[in-house]
Amino acid sequence: MTGPLAEALDAAGGVAAPPSAKARLRDLLEDALRYGCAELEGKRSGTRERPVAVALAADGERLLAAVPVPGGLHADAEAVGERAWLLVAATVGALVDLTDPGMPATPDDLTVTAGEGVGGMALLGYPAPGLEPSVLEDLGPLAFEDHAGGIDRLRACALGLPAFVLGDAGELRAPIGEAHPLRIAEAVARLGGRPADPASVEEHDEAVLGLLGGRGEAARPHEDPDPARRVARRILQRLDGMGKWGGYHTDFAHLARGFAGNERQLASDVGEALLGAGLLAEKPSVGQRHVFLNPRRAGDIRRLIETGEEPSGLSLARK
Repeated sequence: MTGPLAEALDAAGGVAAPPSAKARLRDLLEDALRYGCAELEGKRSGTRERPVAVALAADGERLLAAVPVPGGLHADAEAVGERAWLLVAATVGALVDLTDPGMPATPDDLTVTAGEGVGGMALLGYPAPGLEPSVLEDLGPLAFEDHAGGIDRLRACALGLPAFVLGDAGELRAPIGEAHPLRIAEAVARLGGRPADPASVEEHDEAVLGLLGGRGEAARPHEDPDPARRVARRILQRLDGMGKWGGYHTDFAHLARGFAGNERQLASDVGEALLGAGLLAEKPSVGQRHVFLNPRRAGDIRRLIETGEEPSGLSLARK
């Protein structure tokens, strides 16, 4: 791996660098994060000479990860583009692998936190009592590469830094929302999946949805007397419960999951109507159609789920 931060870190002694190197390393980290953030906006991100960098540190109580995305990630996941989100998801996967917290039994077992760190970029935290910085320096880059290596059009690396470079950030908080993609990523990783691999996330959909319990217990789409609207509300509720707001998406054919008989075709027709109305957005994929909830229509989507109010422009076929 190359780049100014990697070179300076190596010269300073890696995770054993003295506190006198803090200012220099922090400045270079901020530059690296800003470079990575700009790269993630392009059609390709990072180069062999200078990959997009993620910084890892262990402070004796937790693992910290500085990632090149806006610091408001914990509150506004939809503001992060797809490749940037997959980089974050790979980082969460690496945090889980490095700490081995075991299978989650309840939503309260999910412990990833986030906040604003160096240069206003996102900082992730994960419990890691006793993890030695030297172990992180050796294993952190490998764990990250294992999760991020398959992300399309991305060259990225992880660097182990002294905790004092990252550790004076503000308070880290739990992500806002039961189905925040950070929580989804942690759940997928702890269930044995790969949160930066859409196919692996799809494979664990049912288990994650069962763990999180879905969204909106007061909303009861199953009781809607109108078949088409009932199906629409159930589809949207499921996607919302799985955090499918852009960073994660699903195969269009999977919208019919959980429906039987004639309702399977109705679910496909309703899916087309939701796309036509802009409540779902489409991401072309190789040999598949992938869809996700349109963040710009969040209000309409939530009202339809919770009350059955159909937004203007939605035309559900009724037979």
